[in-house]
Amino acid sequence: MADNLYVHFPFCRGKCSYCSLHSRGGSSAEERAAYVSAVALAVSSRPERRWKTAYFGGGTPALCDLAPALAAVEADEFTVELHPLDVTDGLVAKLADAGVNRVSMGVQSLDDAILGHMGRGYSFEDAERAFAAVKKRIDNAGIDLIVGYPGETAAILPRHSRLADWGLRHCSVYALQNERGLAGAVDDDTAMDRIAETAAFLEGLGLSRYEISNYAAPGFECRHNLAVWRGEDYAGIGEGACGREGLLRTTGRRSRGGSPFEVRTEEVSPETDAKERRIFRLRTREGLDASGFPEWEEPLSRFAAEGLLERRGRELYVLTPRGAEVCDAILAGLA
Repeated sequence: MADNLYVHFPFCRGKCSYCSLHSRGGSSAEERAAYVSAVALAVSSRPERRWKTAYFGGGTPALCDLAPALAAVEADEFTVELHPLDVTDGLVAKLADAGVNRVSMGVQSLDDAILGHMGRGYSFEDAERAFAAVKKRIDNAGIDLIVGYPGETAAILPRHSRLADWGLRHCSVYALQNERGLAGAVDDDTAMDRIAETAAFLEGLGLSRYEISNYAAPGFECRHNLAVWRGEDYAGIGEGACGREGLLRTTGRRSRGGSPFEVRTEEVSPETDAKERRIFRLRTREGLDASGFPEWEEPLSRFAAEGLLERRGRELYVLTPRGAEVCDAILAGLA
C-alpha cells in the first residue's frame, strides 16, 4: 500500500506558450465528467482509506467538476493546483469543505506583458485577487514562478514587493525549460543568476530553500513532494500520472476506448529501485546519504572537489549553491 497519492488532470483551456507538460486543450464537459468519474472509481478501488498526502495536479484540475474525485480522497495533506482564472469564493469553499488544505497556484510571472505572451489570460492584479480569495479559507497556499522567459528584463520587479502582503507559505521557482523553442529566452547563466536573485528575495519574505526549486515558510514544506524525493511509495492515477509502488512503476496514458485512461506497468530490479529511492534526496537540503552505494564514492568525491557538493560526515553530501545550479548533471553522473 502506498501512503501518497498523485492524480493528474490533463485538461487546460489551451496550451501555454512555454508548457511541455502532459496537458491538452479542447476537451468537452462530457469528456471531463467521464474522466473524473474514472478517477473517483480508481481511487475508491484502492485499499488505502486515508493517505498521508494527496495531490491533484495538471493540467488545470478545476476545469473539471472535482466533487466525485474529492469525495473519494481523505488525506492529511491534500493539495490542489489552481489556475488564477478558476478561483471563486464558491470554489475555494467547496475545496476546503472537501478536506483540501493546501493550494498551489500557477502565477508564473508578475509581468503583465509576459503573462499575455504566455497565454495565461489574467493580469498580475487578477492573480493577486485570486490568491487573496484562496487565503480566506486555505492558509497553506503558495505560487509557482518561471524565470528566463523571453522579454524578462529582471528577476525582481517593483511589484514583487507586494508579495510580502500575500501571506505566501510556499513558492516554486523554475528556470524556463525552453523545449518549445521560444525565441529570446535568456541564456542559462542569466537564468541561474535570476534564480539566485529570486531566492534571496524569497528568503527576505521568510521562505527558505528546502529543495532546488522550492521555498517554504517553516513547517509549510510540501509533504507530498518531500515524500517523492525521500523515496516513499506513491500511487499515480490518471492520464500522465506516474506511480512507484514497491518494484512497480506505473504510467497512466490516454485510453483509445473504454475507460478514459489506462495504466502501463513496469517492474524494476531491486538494485534500480534502491538507487532511485535514494538518489533524489540530493535535491533537498537534507542531502544524499551515499552509504551502501560504493559506486558513488568516486563521482561524489570529484563533485565535492569541484565545489559542487559539501561533504558532511563520512557519507552525507549536500549541494552547494553552485551545485544546485547543475544538479541534473550531478544526478546524471550518479545514475
